[in-house]
Amino acid sequence: MLFFLDTADIKTIEKLNNYGLVDGVTTNPSIIAKSGVDFKQTIQAICSIVKGPVSAEVMGDTFDEMIKEANELSKIAKNVCIKLPTTMEGLKACRYLTDHGVQTNLTLCFSVTQAIMVAKAGATFVSPFIGRWDDVSLNGLNIISDIKKVYQNYNVKTKILAASIRHNVHVLECAKIGADVVTIPPALLEKMSQHPLTTQGIEIFKNDWKLANSK
Repeated sequence: MLFFLDTADIKTIEKLNNYGLVDGVTTNPSIIAKSGVDFKQTIQAICSIVKGPVSAEVMGDTFDEMIKEANELSKIAKNVCIKLPTTMEGLKACRYLTDHGVQTNLTLCFSVTQAIMVAKAGATFVSPFIGRWDDVSLNGLNIISDIKKVYQNYNVKTKILAASIRHNVHVLECAKIGADVVTIPPALLEKMSQHPLTTQGIEIFKNDWKLANSK
């Protein structure tokens, strides 16, 4: 399973990328707005750090608007992945970009039928949102499982990119289901490496080592 960072914080991306655990980055207008840095400059900086796909989202509503933005964003770097909304216009733009060799990520997917449409449009990634389903008292992991089953039925090439990940259980269950990618907040990626028994074990080993070498 690939790990994408869901952030636009350059320093954080640099730090975690140095561990060799980052396969890509997803951004959205809200994330970049919070960073207070120019959108294109931010995408360019991230693409220079991470070798894998970097999702950059278009804001247009129509096919023509989306393609115009996508063409500009694609010029930034070869690993830019155009993020499009899961709408009819977004699907049309996805088919066009796919046919022209551009990576695409269809975002804000909340149903299996939407995911089927995304696959038909030839998207590189589909981004079902888990946490937002959980927010309305539904099990967001069910959509990942159902999409996986349908995609396997037809040997679909579109990769399932589980988004809106909130905690370790989301990551674990996505791995068990077989999601291709999880995009997670940086703090969660670091937290995933932690366990109290690991910390306790290190302290025990250190103390035993000191005792053994003090004789």
